[in-house]
Amino acid sequence: MLSPLQADSLSILPGIRHGFFTRQGGVSRGLYASLNCGPGSKDDAVSVIENRSLVAQHLGSFSDDVQTVYQIHSATALTVDRLTARDELPKGDALVTRARGLAIGVLTADCAPVLFADPEAGVVGAAHAGWRGALGGVLEATVAAMEELGADRQRIFAALGPAIGPKSYEVGPEFVTAFEAASADNARFFTIPKGRATPHFDLPGFVMDRLGRLGLKHSERQSPCTYENESMFFSFRRTTHRKEPDYGRQISAIVVT
Repeated sequence: MLSPLQADSLSILPGIRHGFFTRQGGVSRGLYASLNCGPGSKDDAVSVIENRSLVAQHLGSFSDDVQTVYQIHSATALTVDRLTARDELPKGDALVTRARGLAIGVLTADCAPVLFADPEAGVVGAAHAGWRGALGGVLEATVAAMEELGADRQRIFAALGPAIGPKSYEVGPEFVTAFEAASADNARFFTIPKGRATPHFDLPGFVMDRLGRLGLKHSERQSPCTYENESMFFSFRRTTHRKEPDYGRQISAIVVT
């Protein structure tokens, strides 16, 4: 049984269903146990398809899949109105739609998923905000694409889901330089923990700050650390540290009913 995390603000919106799905409740095994929704993993393809179907059913989608994209860590937001074949996914890092019953979502394994909704316009969005996308403007691009479909940013609710937390996100000095080159104000999202020599980055804090600058109606954070909560979430960085051969991806999705 699927038990996704939910944002309080999105949960009460009429005509909108959403979920930040965990790794629990699916059919995958081994490293991918159990709700791995990432077709880019080396998991059994049939299991991934079934897992995504479970998510679509949970959200009340008209199809047996969730529309996602081939994620490339960009600031590209795409408008979709139908389900694309699994082998023809468009490249980008965010989707928006006003098509009823079409569940849209993004895959993550440490990066930040953000779901958006304007219930009055019946327009929703989903963004994959890794550090490159967040810095490059993927959140801003998502809101702009929603506005092209009739949304009003003053009516848009946004929610940040599970992502790697600052305690676990160690980065190099060149990373800090890239952010400070964009804005000196970004220095506040980096800290050097006591006893450590290298900085740590607060990705959820940075994402919430960017959302706060967009003039939205409400922004909410529901972001437990994916690295620290192994029973709940897949984590690329945790897998890398353990030298494991591969990792699964959790999905965050939203639909206009």
